[in-house]
Amino acid sequence: MELSLRRLQMLRELHRRGTITAAAQALHYSPSGVSQQLAQLEREVGVKLIEKHGRRVQLTELGLLLSEHAEEILGSVERATAAIEQAQSGITARLTVGVWASVASGLLPRALSALALEHPGIAVRTTELVPEETADAVRDGLLDMSFVIDYSGHPVDWDPAVQRSVVAVERLHAAVPEGVLPGDSVSLTELAEYPWILSGPRSHFGRAVRVECHAHGFEPRIVHTVEEQFTALAMIAGGLGVSLVSDLGLTLLPPGVDVVPLEETILRTVSVAHRASSTPRPSIDLFVEAVRTAADEQGLTVGGVPPEEARPS
Repeated sequence: MELSLRRLQMLRELHRRGTITAAAQALHYSPSGVSQQLAQLEREVGVKLIEKHGRRVQLTELGLLLSEHAEEILGSVERATAAIEQAQSGITARLTVGVWASVASGLLPRALSALALEHPGIAVRTTELVPEETADAVRDGLLDMSFVIDYSGHPVDWDPAVQRSVVAVERLHAAVPEGVLPGDSVSLTELAEYPWILSGPRSHFGRAVRVECHAHGFEPRIVHTVEEQFTALAMIAGGLGVSLVSDLGLTLLPPGVDVVPLEETILRTVSVAHRASSTPRPSIDLFVEAVRTAADEQGLTVGGVPPEEARPS
């Protein structure tokens, strides 16, 4: 009996998430594709692994048993991959990395160019996700690594199964329509009188900005809720409101937007998250180092504070 690692991963995700739809979304497959692959897995093992209960499905006892072994098998594959990397004189590896727009445009080009020059055997494939999903994708084994963020006023809780290495520290700035603010800097409270363009409260960025505004005594008057930073900046350029933007977000800046330093220090910490393991993967360490070097070359540190010390507690 030959077992497909991909099908075992699908079985594990179904057990974790409870529905075919949720498992398919996590794995970036269609629900019908996952159903077909799980049906093929049943044919391979010769037993029924899934049974329907109304509109839902659940694992049979044998399905649960195979799911437990799937965890061990997939974990063994991960440890074997790390061991092979450590045994090589020259690293050869394929890495999948979760990114979002400002990281992809602001950090990756320089980091990946340097990595390809110094370690041509390391191939990196990226997948764009919203920041709120990247850490879970790493924890669940869907990605080798992902970029994740913390804000100085709103640190995020982390799963101990996910290890993270800080690579950059950004400041947040006011982003306003051109010519609206005459001064060289602005306090957050001065922005209270303007209409805001901001992502929803379920996003890390949207929550963090709301927390900072509340700490300064006001509720931002949000007139446009958008999830993409580039969309917000385009609307600011059109004179529709104000928002905050990070250093990396400045790579997406369109004409018609003024970036004004905030009088308050609001920091955003960018880290690379990967699964905690007793057998480190050299390729991951080399990727992290390349990204840190790229961030340092772009001045993404604050007051000489080393990245590891700048991480919110």
